[in-house]
Amino acid sequence: MSVASWSGSLLAWEQELAALKARVGRVLPRRELRETGADFLDGLLSGIERKTGWLMAEQSGAERPYRMQSLLGRSHWDADRLRDEVRDYVVEALGDEDGVLIVDETGFVKKGDRSAGVARQYSGTAGRIENS
Repeated sequence: MSVASWSGSLLAWEQELAALKARVGRVLPRRELRETGADFLDGLLSGIERKTGWLMAEQSGAERPYRMQSLLGRSHWDADRLRDEVRDYVVEALGDEDGVLIVDETGFVKKGDRSAGVARQYSGTAGRIENS
């Protein structure tokens, strides 16, 4: 079973997620990095609305965001190897001789002069040029 095809019990989901964390954790050379990487994945999968370093750190029980931020900004690990591990997992989980992968760019319509990424551009969600 894979996380991608999960439709069973919470226990089965937790076991599959733990296996995925262990697999991805092989890329992170130190125990602290593996723990932070697991917390980072939990944060991404959590119900918190905004996935910032501060909020994901709070979600994990940390008082400050430094470990989350360091994981992505200052820690040394092989991003290409991580990409390969994730790709291999996806192929194993979703791979099928007749399979098709559809990637959908889902954008968010933004308005205002203080929102990041606001510019006139095509929005797949709106189906037209938006964002002003």
